[in-house]
Amino acid sequence: MKRITILFLFLVSMAQVSFGQQQDPRATKILDAMSKKYQSMKAFRASFVQTLENPSAKIKENMEGDITVSGNKFRLKMSGQEVINNGTTIWTFMKSENEVNISENDPEEQDMAPNKIYTMYKKGYKYVYLADEKVNGELCSVIELTPEDKSNAIFKVRMNISKKDNSVKSWKMFKNNGNRYTFTIKEFTPNVPVTANTFTFDKSQYKGVKVIDLR
Repeated sequence: MKRITILFLFLVSMAQVSFGQQQDPRATKILDAMSKKYQSMKAFRASFVQTLENPSAKIKENMEGDITVSGNKFRLKMSGQEVINNGTTIWTFMKSENEVNISENDPEEQDMAPNKIYTMYKKGYKYVYLADEKVNGELCSVIELTPEDKSNAIFKVRMNISKKDNSVKSWKMFKNNGNRYTFTIKEFTPNVPVTANTFTFDKSQYKGVKVIDLR
């Protein structure tokens, strides 16, 4: 669960951006356009690379993952784990243990859920436009977010948003323990076809799986 939690920590850092009156107007305009873009889609799929770096500990690790999102539902695959949320129930499958945990979806505890990252930017962070720079050859606006809560383990998030189509190209999360997490979108597909089965764990497709119902 550790690596899935790391991803979720980033997601909440994006989700809780504040839109107060004293925010940078230019950054507000960019973030608002980005949010509108993703909310207009019925569903989307993204594949990504997460890079963990800690220079003092001489750590650099890459992990790949992909996620499909539709409304309040999502299916996330990363590092041998799969998290499926149909809005009511959450299944967390761990491939190495051939085990799935089932729990109830509590919206009050899902601030960091990936299906909310483009809509829950209402409080918790201040942000500012820094500059324009190229990311993999594409010109992006660089937005820096800082938490209002100084006890937050994340002290800064830097986002790169395409000036061409308002899509998120990459972001970097800075933590107080020296870890830096960079997420780079490899491929993005809007309005992918999905069904109810997309967001349900089908036990018959996982031979011999151990089911632990925590509800």
